[in-house]
Amino acid sequence: MNRSTVLAFVFTATLAAALGCAASSSLLGPDAPQGIEGRVLLGPMCPVAQVDNPCPDQPYQAWIDIADAGGKHVTRIQSDTEGSFRVGLEPGSYVMHPESGNPLPRASDQQVDVATGVYTAVTIAFDTGIR
Repeated sequence: MNRSTVLAFVFTATLAAALGCAASSSLLGPDAPQGIEGRVLLGPMCPVAQVDNPCPDQPYQAWIDIADAGGKHVTRIQSDTEGSFRVGLEPGSYVMHPESGNPLPRASDQQVDVATGVYTAVTIAFDTGIR
């Protein structure tokens, strides 16, 4: 093989790999009529909450991977500094996988169903481990 053929092969392989890693067709733009929206919270923030000294959970900025029901990666989103997020998706079932710390804070995966024309509200709760 000459150098041109090798370079063409490398380019084609790289392009194919990049396209294979592209977001799923389930992902829609920011003006989508349906998807998932919600808040990410971190808590508890105090070992003991008392009536005269409440200790509410706090907004948390976190990364969340979203896969379709078959386990195929759809997208990765991040909540903002207020813990809010919104992502447009095709109707269907999805699994949200919050990126946990090592070992804390930790959040569980959530299955979410997206219906046509509505945003499904979700709250993702990260556990600080404070007791």
